[in-house]
Amino acid sequence: MRVFVTGASGFIGSAVVPELLGAGHQVVGLARSDASARALEAAGAEVHRGSLDDPDSLRAGAAKADGVIHLAFIHDFSNYDASMRADTRAIEAMGAELEGSQRPLVIASGIFGLAQGRASVEVDPAASQGRGLSEDVMIALASRGVRSAIVRLPPSVHGKGDHGFVPHLITSARQNGMAVYVGEGAHRWSSVHRLDAARLFRLALERAPAGSRLHAVADEGVPTREIASVIGRRLGVPVVSKAPEEAGNFLGVLGMFFGRDASASSALTREQLGWRPVEPGLLADLDDDHYFAADTGALMK
Repeated sequence: MRVFVTGASGFIGSAVVPELLGAGHQVVGLARSDASARALEAAGAEVHRGSLDDPDSLRAGAAKADGVIHLAFIHDFSNYDASMRADTRAIEAMGAELEGSQRPLVIASGIFGLAQGRASVEVDPAASQGRGLSEDVMIALASRGVRSAIVRLPPSVHGKGDHGFVPHLITSARQNGMAVYVGEGAHRWSSVHRLDAARLFRLALERAPAGSRLHAVADEGVPTREIASVIGRRLGVPVVSKAPEEAGNFLGVLGMFFGRDASASSALTREQLGWRPVEPGLLADLDDDHYFAADTGALMK
């Protein structure tokens, strides 16, 4: 297939592109900047210039493709509603071009907020907040002749180049001289290696039925205290519990997420598509030198 990929030069996208190319597909990546364009060309992909704020560029990319994988998202926690509106507009624009063709459209969504007190499963409806609106748009597209599939990602998609939640926990520990967890640290986080996630996006593109909800979950639930313990040991700092109301003073906005359970199952996904994670789990990957080679940047505020 000729596949149009948004977010193709990002952390997950840069794993999806070689996964697709290795399976014999052609890749056309959306690039907003010259740096993104150069990275895509170096990876062996074609470049389509545009952005999430330019629906015409998205429609043009989708119109010439046999399928679309939508990974780009504006991660602006200070104006998350605007980010969500941009995401749904992008999905609607590309979906309109694919309507009636049975061509696949695969998007990334999230697991946070699906269930509490148990591991979330694929049949759980979308959360009322966050990426739920995008999921609703995707399910509607399934009835309009688009082979739509939603790949829900866990809070930790890990691997070399990670700039998500776990690197911010490391930054917090460096800045505060302690590795913090919330309460008893019994909250569980699901996780997946970026290379395993990339394989699932490819499988979803190739054969997921219309309206599918899939879970890219390798580790069903890693206790947050164990995550903090690895960080503390690697940095040589104490591992300290903080009450939920004070966690934000040490973790920034991440304090809200690190004190919530986000365990999830991928049993139905594995059965449906034959997906089997093979890369290292979160704790093993976190214990690798690449997470501690350098500071990962400013803490989320």
